[in-house]
Amino acid sequence: MAGMPVAGFHTHIAVSTAVGVGYAVWGGAQYELPTSTCVLAGGHCSIAGIMPDLDSDSGIPARETISLAAAIVPMLLFQRFQAIGMNLEYMVLAGAPIYLVIRFGLGSVLKSVSVHRGMFHSIPAAIIAGLIGYLICDSGVNLVRYYKAFAVTLGYMTHLLLDEIWSLEFGAGLPRVKKSFGTALKLFGDEAGATLTTYCLLGLLTLFAANDQTTPTQPLPFATRAPVRTPTTPRTPTVARQVPYVTRQPPDNRLDDIHLDETPRETQLPDDGWQRPKAVRRTRMDDAWR
Repeated sequence: MAGMPVAGFHTHIAVSTAVGVGYAVWGGAQYELPTSTCVLAGGHCSIAGIMPDLDSDSGIPARETISLAAAIVPMLLFQRFQAIGMNLEYMVLAGAPIYLVIRFGLGSVLKSVSVHRGMFHSIPAAIIAGLIGYLICDSGVNLVRYYKAFAVTLGYMTHLLLDEIWSLEFGAGLPRVKKSFGTALKLFGDEAGATLTTYCLLGLLTLFAANDQTTPTQPLPFATRAPVRTPTTPRTPTVARQVPYVTRQPPDNRLDDIHLDETPRETQLPDDGWQRPKAVRRTRMDDAWR
């Protein structure tokens, strides 16, 4: 660390990525979150590890971070667009200007209003980054949103902690404190206007996040639930329909064999179920049909 004033870009991205991998493994083991959710949260932690250097004069962290944000933010807003009834075509039309504004407009604005090691390197800025991640990642489940939002704050704080460690110069004796010590993990900046703006933005985003809670009755997409049995209505007993006896006409040459005074009896089913019908008396008309 001697001879290096601050941690470089590659150091920040390597450490935040390692922390993101550990955070993803912890989320999967502790809460049994889906693998895709854990990997996405680890990616948030990795990218957030270079976010404080958006105010850097070198331009490399700002260029890389803004390029990634321009590509990822429209995709993270997919569920927001879907909730308000947008179809795929409107999502593409809405995502294109968001990409252009972040890619080509955000860098110029940040460069004009920020100074290196200003309020971007502060604890309130880390919380603001987490709140922005919470508002963007509308996954429908509060636990998943908290998990992803904390990943952003964790990666941001990793950057600040590395800057403070690099502010100590270790030698043969006690570590020597550099002038940059205390400029990363801070609550207030040197300029009152920047500090006031940061805390106003923090309060506004906190208010938005508090009023943007997910419906608690919505089930977790990865939870296994026992099947719910619906009550069944008792069946009514089926009564056999009574079919009337149909008499067929015999041939004309056998009319003399029919006894008109003998009519067949109808066989009816009792109300309580099926029973074998009683024997019907055989007549000469029946013999005529045989």
